[in-house]
Amino acid sequence: MDVLWESPEPLTVRQVSGQLTARDLAHTTVMTVLDRLAKKGFSRRERDGRAWRYRAAESREAYVTELMLNALDQTGDRQAALARFVRSVSGAEARALRRALEALEVRELVEPRPSLDARKPLEEAHEG
Repeated sequence: MDVLWESPEPLTVRQVSGQLTARDLAHTTVMTVLDRLAKKGFSRRERDGRAWRYRAAESREAYVTELMLNALDQTGDRQAALARFVRSVSGAEARALRRALEALEVRELVEPRPSLDARKPLEEAHEG
């Protein structure tokens, strides 16, 4: 994924293999991994003649966000897990989290998200 994230253009299997020089991987191994990444939705592929070109489906940040959310889903108590996480971050990371939360609060004041109760009538209308 690092190779795909670092490339501004979609890459062929051969191009990805060429950038993995530190590891002695067979062309077919790289092709299999890229195919599996595409099937799992982590990368996108498009035909280029007889070859496929691969690119990351999402940014590295979006991917890590999904990993973090999936990890939270594994807990029995999301709030406890978040509290434990916050206690383990550095001061700089805590400040970054605080700024992100403040920006979210400001954005929600400008563009409030509908509450679950407000969406319920819409869902019921689609069911009926």
